[in-house]
Amino acid sequence: MANHAKTHFPKRRPLVVLVALAIPAMVHAQQATQVDTLPEIKVEAATLGETTEGTGSYTSGRSKSATPLSMSLRDTPQSVSVVTQQRIEDQRLLTVTDVLNNTTGVSVNQYETNRAQFNARGFKINNIMIDGVPTTWGQGWSSGEVMSSLAPYDRVEIVRGATGLMTGVGDPSAAINLVHKRAASKTFTGSADVGIGSWNQRRASADVSSSLNQAGTVRGRLVAEYEQKDSWIDLMKNKAQTVFGTIEADLTDNTLLTLGFSRQENNTKSPMWGGLPVWYSDGTRTNFDRSKTTSANWSRWDATYENYFAKLEHRFGNGWKIEGNYSYGERNGDSYLYYQSGFPNRATGLGLTANGGSYLTQTRQNDLSVNVSGPFALAGRTHELAAGYIYSEQKFNSYTRGYLPASSANFNTWNGGVPAPNWTAPTYYQDDTTKQQSLYGVARFSLADPIKLILGSRVTSYDKSGNAYYLAQPYQTIKVDHKVTPYAGLIYDINENFSAYASYTSIFQTQSETTVTGSYLKPVIGKSAEAGIKGEFIGGRLNGSLAVFHIKQDNLAQAAGTIAGRAYYTEANGATSDGFELDLAGELARGWNINVGYTQFEATKADGTDVNTVYPRKLFRVFTTYRLPGQWNGLTVGGGVNWQDATYAIATNPSGAKERFEQKAFSLVNLMARYDFSPKLSAQLNINNVFDKTYFGMAEAFGQLTYGEPRNATLSLRYRF
Repeated sequence: MANHAKTHFPKRRPLVVLVALAIPAMVHAQQATQVDTLPEIKVEAATLGETTEGTGSYTSGRSKSATPLSMSLRDTPQSVSVVTQQRIEDQRLLTVTDVLNNTTGVSVNQYETNRAQFNARGFKINNIMIDGVPTTWGQGWSSGEVMSSLAPYDRVEIVRGATGLMTGVGDPSAAINLVHKRAASKTFTGSADVGIGSWNQRRASADVSSSLNQAGTVRGRLVAEYEQKDSWIDLMKNKAQTVFGTIEADLTDNTLLTLGFSRQENNTKSPMWGGLPVWYSDGTRTNFDRSKTTSANWSRWDATYENYFAKLEHRFGNGWKIEGNYSYGERNGDSYLYYQSGFPNRATGLGLTANGGSYLTQTRQNDLSVNVSGPFALAGRTHELAAGYIYSEQKFNSYTRGYLPASSANFNTWNGGVPAPNWTAPTYYQDDTTKQQSLYGVARFSLADPIKLILGSRVTSYDKSGNAYYLAQPYQTIKVDHKVTPYAGLIYDINENFSAYASYTSIFQTQSETTVTGSYLKPVIGKSAEAGIKGEFIGGRLNGSLAVFHIKQDNLAQAAGTIAGRAYYTEANGATSDGFELDLAGELARGWNINVGYTQFEATKADGTDVNTVYPRKLFRVFTTYRLPGQWNGLTVGGGVNWQDATYAIATNPSGAKERFEQKAFSLVNLMARYDFSPKLSAQLNINNVFDKTYFGMAEAFGQLTYGEPRNATLSLRYRF
C-alpha cells in the first residue's frame, strides 16, 4: 500500500422548536410536582462542580473546555456536552469511540476496525485534549486514540465549533477533552468490577483511593483495567491493559501538587487494514457477511500510550490562582498488516491485489503551560480574567520493514491462511517535528446583572519540519508567526432559568500545498458563529440548549495547474456548514436521568455541492435511565436510540467510472438494567444494537466499507468498598 501510506497511517425545524418550547413547560411542571418532596432533595444537588464522579448526574456544574475560565454550561457561549461518570457506567462506555458514538452532534466514521474519523458539524475533529491540554492525535498512523480506555478519566467534555482559543490549530468542528480522575478521598474507597460479554469478552477492573498519611494531606489513587475478547469479525482478537495512578499533596492550605501517570496497551490480532470491497468485478454490489475479513492470520497491530503529568496550583487570598502544568506523552505502534484491494470475481473469488506492510512508529510530545486567573474590579463591578502561556513540541518518527507484495487467493473461501512476507529489517520512513507557542488571555466582564461579555484571544506561533524517504529533499518548514485567533461571547440572563447567547470563535489549520512560486499556502481559517438559548433547572441538575450555527472556511487549497511537473494551488473560499442543535442532559425527576440531542446541518463547498458526505447531516441521540421507587428501588432500567440519516461516498467502480454507494439511515437501540443487591454490590446487563441492525463505515477513496457491531451483550458485577 505504498501509494496509500499517507491515508492509512496515518427541515424539520418546527419540530425542534416545539420540543424546545416544551422543555420549560415540562420542567416547571416537574418542579411543581416536587413541592411536597423538596426536603428530600440532597444538599449537594445545587452545588455540582466540574468533577462528575459520585454525583449520579448526567450533567456537570461547571466546565473549562471552551475557555480557561471555569463556568457553568449556561454561562458558556458555545455548545458543550459532558459525558459524565454516571453515564459512562450506565451505558458501559469503555473507549473514546464509545463516547463519541453516543454524544450530541458527533459521529464516527469507522472505516477500518482499528481506525476511525471523528467528526462534527461537517468537519473532521483533530483536537483531543487531556485536562485541557492538546495532545498527540495521529489519526492516520496510530490506532491508539480510537481504542483509548476511559478507565483513567472522570468525564469527557466535547466543545463544538471552532476551538482556537484552547487548541490553537485544527478544524472548526469540535474538541474532545478527557479529564482525569482525581485522588480526592481522605478515606479508603473504591470499587472492583468483573464482566463477561459477547465474543468471549472478559473484563476486570479495580479503582481504589486512599489517604497516604494520617492527616489526609497526601492522597493517592490507582486504577487498573484488563480486557480480552474475540470479535464478530473472523480471526480478530483484542487484548487491552490500562493502569493509571495519581497523587495529590496539600503542600500548604493553599497549594496543591498533583502527579500522575497512565499507560494503555492495545494488542490486536488480525485487524483489517482497509475494508471490504463494495463492488464485484462485474459491477454488481457485494453483500458479505459481517464476519468477513480481509486480514491474515499473522497480522497484528500493537499500540501503547504513556502519559506523565504534573500540576502545581496555588490560590491567593484575594481569589486569584496560578497554575503550572507539565505533561509528557508517548505513543508507540508496531504493526504487521495485510491489505487487499480491487474487485473480486463473483464466481471465482479471484481478482484482489494483496500487499503487506509493517511499520514502527513513535510520537513524543512535551507540553508546558502556566495560567493565572482571578477576579478584578472595574467600574464598580467584579469581573474575571485568565491569561497564560503554552509551549508544545511533538516529534514523530516512523520506520518500515518493507512494503512487500503478498500472495492473494480465492476471496470467496478466504480464511486468512496466507504466508507472511519475508520482512526486511526496519529502515527509515518518515519523521517530523511540530512546535507551538501560544499566549492567550480571556476576560469575562459583568456589564450588568443580566449581561456578561467574554472577550479573548490566542496568539500562536507554529512551525513544522521533517523529511521522508520518498522525498528528494527535506520538507520546507511550514511556519506561522503570531497568528491571532479571537474569541467573543455575549450572554444575557432572561430569567432565573434561561439565558440567550451569541458567540464568535475561530481556528486555523496549516496547509502543505504550495503556490506557483513554491511557497506554502496561507493557513485555512475556520470561523464559527453560534447563537441560542440555554436553560438550567432543578438547581443545575438539568441543562438544556438550543443553538443555531454557521461555520465557514477561507484560504482552502484549490488546484490551479502545474509547472515543471509540480502541481500548484491558489487559495479559495472553502466549505460552509449551517445548522441547528438541541441538547438536554440531567435529571428530569428524582431517579430519572436523560441525555437527548438532535443535530441537523448542511455542509457545502464554495460551488454549492455537498462536502464530506460520509458524515451524517442529521443525528439523534437519546439515552435515559430510571431508578424505580419503593420496594423496587434496587432496580434501575434504561435504554436509548442512536439514529442518523443516510450518508454516501463516491468512488471508482470496476469500469473506471465514479459511482455512489450509500449507507441508508439507521437506528441502533440499546438497553440496560442494573440491580443493587446492597449499597455495595450490584449487577448490570447491557444490550447494544438490540434489533441487530447492519450498518457500515466508508473508506471513500478506495471503495471499501467496514461493518459495525452486530447485537451484543455484557453482564457485569461491581463491588464498592
